[in-house]
Amino acid sequence: MKVKILTDNYPLRILTIMIRMLVFLGNPGKEYASTRHNAGFLLCDYLYPDAIYQMKFHSQFMKAGDVYVIRPMTFMNLSGTAVSEAASFYHMAPEEIMVIHDDLELPLGKARLQKGGGLQGHNGLRSIKDRLGTGEFYRLRIGIGRPEHGDVRIYVTSPFRKDEMITINQLFQKLRPLLSAPGKQTEVSIDA
Repeated sequence: MKVKILTDNYPLRILTIMIRMLVFLGNPGKEYASTRHNAGFLLCDYLYPDAIYQMKFHSQFMKAGDVYVIRPMTFMNLSGTAVSEAASFYHMAPEEIMVIHDDLELPLGKARLQKGGGLQGHNGLRSIKDRLGTGEFYRLRIGIGRPEHGDVRIYVTSPFRKDEMITINQLFQKLRPLLSAPGKQTEVSIDA
């Protein structure tokens, strides 16, 4: 999947990246199905509603065009096991992988694409970085916002409210061109 990203930096930069694997992070099980921490799984369901997966690499796995799609079933904190096994099997470099995950530091309804960067306490990303030996993979960060008060662990494992799901679905509509056209070049403006 070729993705052309236009940044709003001056002078205008155009970056083209080749992604061979999309990794949607979340936790398996009905109790986590609509939680904030499962923003990656929710986007995958939105993009591929009729997907038929096979179990491979400790993941729900499928091929969509020329890109591999995986949903690790290892629970978030061990996602690196699934990603490293698939990357090794298909001889992928870290920069050919895009990990889609929830992000507390971005407001609800915002998304940001970046390569590398800090882990910001995200244990799924930490696991992937540890298993790949580098953090130089692409990340699509889906903003879930930070709670004003209360325990972050409870916040991320609680379901989105109905009004929040409307916002998330609007964001997913905007992200569809970036992620659902495997093998085609797609232009999307992303906050740089």
